[in-house]
Amino acid sequence: MQIKDLKKTFAALFGDGEVQLFFAPGRINLIGEHTDYNGGYVFPCAITKGTYALAARRTDRNIRMYSMNFPDYPIISFDLEDLTFAEKHDWANYPKGMILKLLETGYDISSGVDVLFYGNIPNGAGLSSSASIELVTGVMLEHLFHLSIDRVDMVKLGQKVENEFIGVNSGIMDQFAIGMGRQDHGILLDCHTLVYEYAPLHLENDTLLIMNTNKERTLASSKYNERREECESALRDLQNYIDIKTLGALAPKEFEELKEHIKNPVTARRAAHAVHENQRTKLSLKRLKEGNLQGFGQLMNESHVSLRDDYEVTGTELDTLVEAAWKQEGLIGARMTGAGFGGCAIAIVKSDKVDAFRKKVAAHYKNIVGYEPSIYEAKAGDGAKRLTGEVVIQ
Repeated sequence: MQIKDLKKTFAALFGDGEVQLFFAPGRINLIGEHTDYNGGYVFPCAITKGTYALAARRTDRNIRMYSMNFPDYPIISFDLEDLTFAEKHDWANYPKGMILKLLETGYDISSGVDVLFYGNIPNGAGLSSSASIELVTGVMLEHLFHLSIDRVDMVKLGQKVENEFIGVNSGIMDQFAIGMGRQDHGILLDCHTLVYEYAPLHLENDTLLIMNTNKERTLASSKYNERREECESALRDLQNYIDIKTLGALAPKEFEELKEHIKNPVTARRAAHAVHENQRTKLSLKRLKEGNLQGFGQLMNESHVSLRDDYEVTGTELDTLVEAAWKQEGLIGARMTGAGFGGCAIAIVKSDKVDAFRKKVAAHYKNIVGYEPSIYEAKAGDGAKRLTGEVVIQ
């Protein structure tokens, strides 16, 4: 896909207009899984794949949207005075919700817009295409209407769209990584205070790979709720002996001294993951700042073992991918990423070993699971922004 193709499609759909181009990335979480709701840290980065929006202001109050990723849907049209959630508008509820939240906050969106969306985030990969659509809409409206929006405030509005408009009880990590991403960096983020720090992710001789199981994450939401409840149960047991508000407040040494007070051995394992994963996530910043990529890779491996054995959210597909990755020459580290039960794993691999890595891991996975994974390169990129000059869609 080229920019000229987007412009041709826009002109065919909406006519000629003074268009501007905007982009918001997808994201991956490098380490720190199921820690956010336990009062811990996450470590995401924006990637160079994401959502493009070609947009022009209108003279009336009408909003018209079309996505090249959902060609079965015609142009979706609605008015600025009618920004209610509509089942029939499907994907367009995400940008619609962002428009509504900006207006509710007091930003002046004085006319309608025509927007063409195109995304190159693989469907169902768990790389947060919904938050990408929200943030590209926010940046688009910021520039088209000359608004001054603090980026963290925009990130918070994106989360509000998910929580209040779409009805998904998600945290803020996705929108934060997509809004605040920086090229060649990860972000150590405290999801509760929003205190954050960038960490260098310079992969001169190494490559970051996303490995998609191509399995639908059918259990992810129900097991997510179950794990939250199990962690809350463990926390209540511990609060009889120590004054803490979250599991993330515990250092591993403290937890090991107190874990016998958790009544259920299953919930004790869930809590063990939350505490030790939080420590691994904080250690990741230190190792990357030291330039110790090998040490960071070891933390990735330990994270997957904990998610497999203590948190039990991996499953056959993710374990097959990651355990095959661990056996390959040139592997720095590999782990599942996201909620689990399907979706993706990530790996950092020596660049000169990538071709052999892909072939061997894919062949092993197909032999065990019965179908092939998708394995593709990713780079840590910038957050949501307006694009100018020569643009290459990656």
